[in-house]
Amino acid sequence: MAVLEAPSSGLTRGPRRRSLRVLALAALVALAAALSAAFGSYAVSLRDAMAVLLNALGLSIALQDEGATAVLLVARWPRVLLGSLVGASLGVAGAVMQGVFRNPLADPGLCGVSSGAALGAVLMLVFGGALGPSVPPWLAPYLVTLGSFVGGVAAVLLVVKMASHGGRTSTMGLVLGGVAVSAIGGAAIGWLTFLATDAQLRSITFWSLGSLGNATWKSTAAALPLFLIPLVLAPTLARALDALLLGEAEAGHLGFRVERIRRLALVVATLSVGTSVALCGAIGFVGLVAPHLARMLVGALHRHVLPASALLGAALLLAADLAARVLVAPAELPLGVVTATLGAPVFLALLRGVLRGAP
Repeated sequence: MAVLEAPSSGLTRGPRRRSLRVLALAALVALAAALSAAFGSYAVSLRDAMAVLLNALGLSIALQDEGATAVLLVARWPRVLLGSLVGASLGVAGAVMQGVFRNPLADPGLCGVSSGAALGAVLMLVFGGALGPSVPPWLAPYLVTLGSFVGGVAAVLLVVKMASHGGRTSTMGLVLGGVAVSAIGGAAIGWLTFLATDAQLRSITFWSLGSLGNATWKSTAAALPLFLIPLVLAPTLARALDALLLGEAEAGHLGFRVERIRRLALVVATLSVGTSVALCGAIGFVGLVAPHLARMLVGALHRHVLPASALLGAALLLAADLAARVLVAPAELPLGVVTATLGAPVFLALLRGVLRGAP
């Protein structure tokens, strides 16, 4: 009997360990969310932070600090929700793009979506005021967000158009097209920055550095479908992404439609990154670092990497936002600066590892 039980134990140890690590990551996200809600320029206890949330859900829990309700419901918890969605979306988008391009250094914005979204936002910041009465009053506050999202989608469509020939999309064409569109977007942003007034220039600068400070329940709820679609769609690509690790020809021989997989991956990345940049500005390195950490924890299979990347992305972004608000309180550091400061050394370490492993 002992001989029969040993193989079963060996076979289940790996999946059990991965499941426990995913659960640990979920607990880490919950902890990061609670800490992010509790601490800042106005600090409250963890108990009050959770009590306010539970009270909003219909429970009745006494508070130690009655003044915490307004701060938490109006500013903190919407910010935590948006940060979790953005971090999870960037993490998943990074894992999908790295799988499709079979490159551990692939970034979610590789195909120009980040540059296009930035250009769309800057266009609205500089020329949005000239639209004047032609814009409905309910739409005016969202012009920058809308322009950013449309710009990101337009950039990816342009890259796909340049990379497609004869009904097929070239992987190398996507990469080179993304580089070209990003360069064009950067040049256009430079010209617009030169034309901007001082007030517009300040707005461009603050937007480009990234922040969760504008989070509200209303804006987050409006963008929720755009976050959920890629988060739901990505796991359906898990087996195909595993097959692509063998090569595109091999994946095709196994019955996977490589062209369809590539286009679905672009949909995931475009919606994730376009929505994130539109709501929060440019936030780098989360989508690059989270999938690497996920593979270190749960292995290379994408059915494990994708949820782990989502949880790690959410935890990393919440931790970065907490640092941005606490380190220089009552002021606030730009979120993009914090993520770049933390992510750039990790990127260099990853690059060094890849170069060492290159033939």
